[in-house]
Amino acid sequence: MPSILVTNDDGIGSQGLKILSKTLRSAGDVYVVAPETEQSAVGHALTLHRPLRFEKINNKNYSINGTPTDCVILAVNKLLPRKPDIIISGINNGGNMGDDVTYSGTVAAAIEGTFLGIPSIAISLIKEPPDNGGLNKKNPGLQQAARFALTLAGMVMRRGLPPDTLLNVNVPNIYKIKGIKFTHQGRRIYDNAIQEMLDPRKRKHYWIGGGTPIWRSGEHTDFEAVQNGFISITPIHLDLTNYDALRYMKKKWRI
Repeated sequence: MPSILVTNDDGIGSQGLKILSKTLRSAGDVYVVAPETEQSAVGHALTLHRPLRFEKINNKNYSINGTPTDCVILAVNKLLPRKPDIIISGINNGGNMGDDVTYSGTVAAAIEGTFLGIPSIAISLIKEPPDNGGLNKKNPGLQQAARFALTLAGMVMRRGLPPDTLLNVNVPNIYKIKGIKFTHQGRRIYDNAIQEMLDPRKRKHYWIGGGTPIWRSGEHTDFEAVQNGFISITPIHLDLTNYDALRYMKKKWRI
């Protein structure tokens, strides 16, 4: 039976994590290793300056006092009886599209799995549904995303992934999903993303976030797909080298 590791950045108590792990049990032996508290937007951070500890919730569920990346490293190297056949990170509470993948702990867990040579998927459910056809808080949106994760996991385990590549999946929060699109990362700009405030003693402080995201238009992007009611699957490659720029510099620069 395949061994499946499930993790996230929303924490061990996340509803998305619980529904995902339960749904995946029909596909293999599911282990859950997740942060004890929410770790959203920690990116690919490692905990290096304090000890990491785990709590064994039951035979196959653990919480870690660290980041999603910590969870994957400890799970693969210490906690699981053998190397997992696949890692699935999610279901994230909110989209991870475009530039957000560089901040996302959900995606970072899948990146770490890929570093370790394990096929990995990050899956997110768009938090805010479109005005037409959106699901409410009591809807089957998470179940819908979990069922797709089950289907995709089976496909990945049968067919594999290209070298050094993970899948970043975003699921629209609507009743009738139109289909699936293979996409590339979009680009977004946050308007007024840094909030300046005063505390009760009139001292200035700042909150990052809270601005309105503005997405640059573009065909075949993750954002365009989910806005039009499609599940977006974006293959992400670990090699960040710009090979066009490399060829240009070798040809044009004289150093």
